[in-house]
Amino acid sequence: MRTDLIRKTALTFAGVAATAGGIAGPALAAHAAPTQATTASVSTDRKSHGERELNVRYEAQPNFYYCGPAATRNALSVQGKDIDVHAMAQQMGTTEAGTNSINDITPVLNKETGTKNAYRSVEIRDNKADRKQTDKLRTDIVRTIDDGRAVVANIAGTATDTDGTTHSFEGGHYISVVGYTDNGKIVTIADSANPNQASYRMSIDNLADWIATRGYSAAS
Repeated sequence: MRTDLIRKTALTFAGVAATAGGIAGPALAAHAAPTQATTASVSTDRKSHGERELNVRYEAQPNFYYCGPAATRNALSVQGKDIDVHAMAQQMGTTEAGTNSINDITPVLNKETGTKNAYRSVEIRDNKADRKQTDKLRTDIVRTIDDGRAVVANIAGTATDTDGTTHSFEGGHYISVVGYTDNGKIVTIADSANPNQASYRMSIDNLADWIATRGYSAAS
């Protein structure tokens, strides 16, 4: 199995983020109904030293395969931008098979941010993130958010948030990271899959392992 950034991302099924104690099975995922686009406030602005959350104009993804464009749209909303997800899907080459990799997200973030090298793609090749990779992710998230921008991450598998709720995307998914606390040890995620779980927090260790075998887009 390939573990580089151009690895194919399988379909992401809207509305199947699992709750604690249960993971959505393939049958449920395969027949999940598309989530309707929903606008909601996800986070607030700067709080105190070592803690910051950006203002997100959240929208849920309109179908089961638009997680890449939706995560990018939510990330760009913190910069005051409101870009149509269908237009971004075209730029990313998104199909019903999903968006191939974070390398298809980064150019769109750069284009819409207005700076060619505002974002770069970072890969975590291993099946599990090591300490160095986790620390780099933490540094990248803090730097990007302190610059007033959000991180977009390509994740796969199951991870548990700080409330003990599990979120399962075995085929792959894209999320936005829009805040942090405790100097980046805990991060805030905006997730387009399910408006009922639009925002949650997760430890940087769990997030790094969730990204493992894939990658993320952060400030250069």
